[in-house]
Amino acid sequence: MTLLYIVLATFAGGLLSVLVAASLTVGVLTRLVKSLVSLSAGILLGTSLLNVLPEAFESHSAHPQTLFAVLLGGLLFFWLLEKVELYRHTHHHEDDGHHHHHHFDAEQAGRGGLTVLVGDSIHNFCDGAIIAAAFLADTRLGFATALAIVAHEIPQEVGDFIVLLNAGLSRAKALLFNAISGMASVVGGVLGYYLIGSFDGVLPYLLVLAASSFIYISVADLLPQLQQRLAWRDTLAQVAWLGVGLAVAFGVSQMLHGAH
Repeated sequence: MTLLYIVLATFAGGLLSVLVAASLTVGVLTRLVKSLVSLSAGILLGTSLLNVLPEAFESHSAHPQTLFAVLLGGLLFFWLLEKVELYRHTHHHEDDGHHHHHHFDAEQAGRGGLTVLVGDSIHNFCDGAIIAAAFLADTRLGFATALAIVAHEIPQEVGDFIVLLNAGLSRAKALLFNAISGMASVVGGVLGYYLIGSFDGVLPYLLVLAASSFIYISVADLLPQLQQRLAWRDTLAQVAWLGVGLAVAFGVSQMLHGAH
């Protein structure tokens, strides 16, 4: 059953967001991204700090100082991956106030969308492995982690879909590229199940790596996007969606630790 859960969760995380992106107009997608970025920031931060890290530190097989070292190493690792454009989490759209130069989206998409495809595939593969590690540690934690990843994947895939469309690709090609990269999540989940399952002792460290991924994405990518000067209504909307994300993570935390 654990493998089935992993496949279903990674499939949802990899393809559900692609279908959402493909089914809506660019105008609707742009408005959707703005709300979902705030929501996913809350869910990712809450899940990492209230669910994943506590689960890892409750293990008696790993020393806390070592886990903190892994957390630090994970943050630096994901920073380096993004530095070489192998760990992308795009939420950009044209006229988003970031003042990118003309043809920025075309450059981001790269030749035939290759940059988006490769970067997202690696990102999604890592997400799949993270989901597998969480399910192997605790089924409830697996669902909580999958929820956090799905919440983040939707605005990410929407952002990439918009980048590809603005770069001149047809909706069909943009959908195909995003679907291919989304399937990497399933591959990462299945491989993670077979490779991680044989080494129970590494689970706490993998959970800390998962948390470092969530924290890095939230702090380096999502929260800075919410720092723009906005009208008070838009600011309240951002805070409200962020609060909803944190509330969801907190509710899941109560269920997880209340069941222990």
